[in-house]
Amino acid sequence: MDFRVELDVFRGPLDLLLFLVRRHELDIRDLPISLIAEQYLAYLEVLQQLDVNEVGDFLELASTLVEIKSQCVLPRGGEEAEALDDPRDQLVERLLEYKKYKDGRQHAR
Repeated sequence: MDFRVELDVFRGPLDLLLFLVRRHELDIRDLPISLIAEQYLAYLEVLQQLDVNEVGDFLELASTLVEIKSQCVLPRGGEEAEALDDPRDQLVERLLEYKKYKDGRQHAR
């Protein structure tokens, strides 16, 4: 059985993330992780007050945001100066796929 969290406002962690991106009119491909992580965690505190048992997926994405933020700010000692993969890329791809899905569902109605 597949368990999905559907709260009154957000249908899952990517829905909340997409909401924040749209609210701040951000470019999905260039997410300011610091701003998004702070706002995401603030919403997460509210969601936890509603029901801590139903926010597991949200907590997982929050930990991903914090991990990406730490990778972006920590110095990279001893690594070559060649271009490194942006730690946001995988999250951005997931968010873009979710946006396509959500936009497709809205147009189908």
